[in-house]
Amino acid sequence: MTNETGYGVLTDAQWAELAPLIEQCRPPHKTEHKHLRRTIEAIIWRHENGAKWRSIPPHLGPWWMAAQTFIRWSHHGVWERLLELAQQREGLKLGMAFLDGTTIRAHQKAAGATKKGATSAQRDKREALGRSRGGFSTKASVIVDGSGRAIGFALAPGQANELPMAPVLLSFLTAMALWIVADRGYSSHAFRMLIWSLGARPAIPTKRNEAPLACPPWIYQNRNLVERFWSRVKEWRAVATRYEKTERSFMGVLCMAATMDWLKA
Repeated sequence: MTNETGYGVLTDAQWAELAPLIEQCRPPHKTEHKHLRRTIEAIIWRHENGAKWRSIPPHLGPWWMAAQTFIRWSHHGVWERLLELAQQREGLKLGMAFLDGTTIRAHQKAAGATKKGATSAQRDKREALGRSRGGFSTKASVIVDGSGRAIGFALAPGQANELPMAPVLLSFLTAMALWIVADRGYSSHAFRMLIWSLGARPAIPTKRNEAPLACPPWIYQNRNLVERFWSRVKEWRAVATRYEKTERSFMGVLCMAATMDWLKA
């Protein structure tokens, strides 16, 4: 069922919040998009349901229009900028920031991106695809603020360790958080020293083979905020399973889901 002016995916209130942000970050255009809301709703519908582009309901317009818009905007980094604008609209809560990674199973259709002169192994590394214990997959890491909303993402092949992506995640902070909280997978003397050098305090438990360090329980127990974030965005089937062939497109899916999570806050 559709609402009065929409197509059944976004409410009028959600579109009223999203439309000004899209206008600020969409690529330069000579003519006005006649069906922008319909196209955006088609893109969201496709990724929420993990369906083929051709399966988009007819009332959401031509499937190829949604596909072309999503891919073009991914190439131009629109979805990343849209997430930044959503953060600026609400404001980051940086008493604490949380890091966490998850392994996302890749569908067989995610393979086969253009090699661009590279070998298959080099292409898979470029597109953040690899083989982990769970099979063909991507490792996605996120940094969220004190409200549990995404600030930025980093992607790597599924077999990669999360720790090398941690400095990249910290670079998304526009101001340094008081506490950087992560699980023991991020336990590293060098990483703790980096956090201290940036003016924050680490709350990262040590591994069993390391000497114990202070990790205040009253800070660390809040780490469930980042776990709950992954639980929310994985309700989007295109986040829970990767269908996109390129790293840039899959990053677009993550940023789109995270933007909608901000607007629901």
